[in-house]
Amino acid sequence: MTQLALILGVVVAHAYFPRTSAAPSWPRSAIKTAPLLLFSLSAFLGDAGPYLVAGLFLSALGDFGLSRDGDAPFLYGLAAFALAHLLYILHFLNLSGVPFYDAFVSAPIPALILVALMVSTELWLATHTGHLQWPVRIYVVIIGCMGLAALAVPFGWTVIGAALFIISDVILAINLFRMSDTHHHRIRAGYAIWAFYISGQVLILIGGLQT
Repeated sequence: MTQLALILGVVVAHAYFPRTSAAPSWPRSAIKTAPLLLFSLSAFLGDAGPYLVAGLFLSALGDFGLSRDGDAPFLYGLAAFALAHLLYILHFLNLSGVPFYDAFVSAPIPALILVALMVSTELWLATHTGHLQWPVRIYVVIIGCMGLAALAVPFGWTVIGAALFIISDVILAINLFRMSDTHHHRIRAGYAIWAFYISGQVLILIGGLQT
């Protein structure tokens, strides 16, 4: 059942690709939300740990929020993902057994690159987010700490998954705040966001199931 839930989640995730740039609708929201619910079920059935189970479930809630239109659902989705990342931090710390800042010793170059990326958002992102500036800033710090916590874990699927998740969020930020609705790369960006995001979540799940 553990593997079946994971496979079903991947199958449903593929069904969402044609809808990545579609207008908000309840069927679109349902298809976007289902994969992470199934991944959370897989983690629960596979005894992958409460932090990972809850983090995947909150990611599903975040997907639902971001699938809707307007600032309120966006903030709801952003908050759900922020909480998911906090749970992933706890999950990764449990896997590594060391503080997240140990990444500066075990993987100094990736850690410094990640910090540089976080700082750079003040230049290319924060000034373009309007009244959402502070929620976005807080989210950037949280996901950055999640990345550092993942880098403290021995290299494997978990680390790769966290990296893909961060890449998807960078593309999402560009798509939401720097691209116009008619930008010629907007459809490709939607595909890339979903591909990196789902791949990252699947690898984080697989890493948790293997421990």
